[in-house]
Amino acid sequence: MTDLYLIRHGLAGERGTYENDDQRPLTKEGDRKTCQVASRLKKLGLQFDLILTSPLTRARQTADILKATGLSSQCSELAALAPDGNIQDWIIWYNTWSSTEGKSLALVGHQPDLGNWAELLIWGTVKESLIVKKAGIIGITLPATGSPLGNSQLFWLTPPKFLLG
Repeated sequence: MTDLYLIRHGLAGERGTYENDDQRPLTKEGDRKTCQVASRLKKLGLQFDLILTSPLTRARQTADILKATGLSSQCSELAALAPDGNIQDWIIWYNTWSSTEGKSLALVGHQPDLGNWAELLIWGTVKESLIVKKAGIIGITLPATGSPLGNSQLFWLTPPKFLLG
């Protein structure tokens, strides 16, 4: 079994204020709150074998904060975590990783994709009901064998306000 943590990027600059939305960074407040959330996760004893992040600037900055806080020593980008990414591409990656690597994985990405992915993993269908707030987290236990789609269990749904100082 693998504990999967879906983490939405922190508060970022306003949509439409950057020529290339992919380059939109965390705001100062987003950086500060993401650092607070990461510190709280560390105090709670969380540790990730790997952090995978969307290649977009705001997600990458969030992942870098998680890594710098000591939640993982490894961080990599995965294109499937960009907006409108394909969960099947991630599942192909995951099946290879889970057979040889650790058992705790963090994915840093975007809404509505993270909420939709959580629903697919838990219920096997998108219901558009789970919302991951900025710097919020969903924890899901993935099965040891077989497809994780519709066969995973929710164990944690935390908005950032419960993790801030």
